[in-house]
Amino acid sequence: MAFPSTPRFAPLLKLAAPAVALLGTLALSACSDPGAAAAGAQPATTVARNGVVYNTSPEQQRIRAEKDAALAAKVPELINKDGKLTVATTAGSIPLSFHASDDKTPIGVELDIAQLVADKLGLELDIQVTSWENWPLKTQSGDFEAVFSNVGINAARVKLFDFSSYRAAYMGFEAKKSSSYNIQGSDDISGLKISVGSGTNQEKILIAWNRELEAKGKAPAVLQYYSSDADTILALSSGRTDLNIAPYPSVTYRENTRDDLKVVGKVNAGWPSETLVAATTLKGNGLAPAVTDALNSAIKDGSYGKVLERWGLSEEALAESSTVTEANFGTAK
Repeated sequence: MAFPSTPRFAPLLKLAAPAVALLGTLALSACSDPGAAAAGAQPATTVARNGVVYNTSPEQQRIRAEKDAALAAKVPELINKDGKLTVATTAGSIPLSFHASDDKTPIGVELDIAQLVADKLGLELDIQVTSWENWPLKTQSGDFEAVFSNVGINAARVKLFDFSSYRAAYMGFEAKKSSSYNIQGSDDISGLKISVGSGTNQEKILIAWNRELEAKGKAPAVLQYYSSDADTILALSSGRTDLNIAPYPSVTYRENTRDDLKVVGKVNAGWPSETLVAATTLKGNGLAPAVTDALNSAIKDGSYGKVLERWGLSEEALAESSTVTEANFGTAK
């Protein structure tokens, strides 16, 4: 079925400000909240139908990078003084950020990318698992120096944070394999029951699509909310919901590791504009440019590409990382 194209190494997407007016939307992810529920114990290795072998054991043997003295010199002293890069993540969504098979070690593509950045900057990676709603305040307070947790850039967040882009941001619709849905826009969800995370950008898109349907005199979708990822997928697989919308890496993971679900649509997380996933740092503290340079160094030496390939996410790779701030939001390329 036809989905919008996603180049393997697409140029950075142009960031256009979405219609977000309130700072209360700071906790809205470019995708759904990756920490909505604990992933639970997983087998140590999962062989997917797309050929990716997912290592979900605590022994990750992460792809590492060498320290770059010039980049390390750019790290602000306040952050550099303890020799650590304290990174927040929400561990609950394979393959983004989740707990390993020991049910306690945080792993995933987000942390592998954070490891490359820490290595390049000559810092020890200090991973702190937190809830989705807590990362904004704890980053503002200085408890966290960076957030690597599928955070999307939006108009509300740039008022308080700076960003270093590192991945394309898409969401996917998933359904039972026996279904014939092909979700391209609002007309395709009319009258369907769709599970969605409360307070997420997915919800914002579905609400906007429902407005479009109502303006056309068509039945809106019925939005359904569940307390955990496990409950959401159970509802989908049992037929209590027709669709689920979630981060594209997560829905493709399930499509390739389960026999009962498939991806039936794809939409940019910043719809109707476009956005990117980015490392999130406190506004104006000087860390974002160093993180951006570290990401570009990892892109150049190939370690970044190897990390995305390891987790089956090569199609979300960027050709270049950019620093996005309130001053250049909407014009950064």
